[in-house]
Amino acid sequence: MRFYIQQHVFTWRDRFSIYDETERERYFVEGEVFSFGKKLHLLDLAGQELAYVHQEAFSFLPRYRISRDGADVAEVVRRFSFFRQEYEVAGLGWHVSGDFFAHEFEIRDLSGHLIAGVSKDWFSFGDAYAIDVDDYADEILALAIVIVIDAVISDDRA
Repeated sequence: MRFYIQQHVFTWRDRFSIYDETERERYFVEGEVFSFGKKLHLLDLAGQELAYVHQEAFSFLPRYRISRDGADVAEVVRRFSFFRQEYEVAGLGWHVSGDFFAHEFEIRDLSGHLIAGVSKDWFSFGDAYAIDVDDYADEILALAIVIVIDAVISDDRA
């Protein structure tokens, strides 16, 4: 399944939509404005929370937890490296690598199976991320991880 998220979604807005390949809104994300660290809610169109993303505010490297139904299911941590960024997704055994500033990266499981590929789509919805999620993958967790990485990139540019 292909999804689209607007580029630079965390500049001044606290709500944005996620669209499917038919350009229909599928999900939306709402942020909490006045909080320590980013706090984001991934919601369905009825307003039901599907995932909650919250930043560990006092961490040396960016660290985000992803919760579902009130329980932490994953933690996204940027790994220290001088030459490139890498992210580990603890709790799921996923790894994220690629060229993050060019918005070209992949999420893979421990066996190397592609969970999701993210690329910049220049001709849809203005400048947007195109996220291709494997049919057998958990699309909500994959989208939450992409949202985390966009938040880290946005913070790095600020």
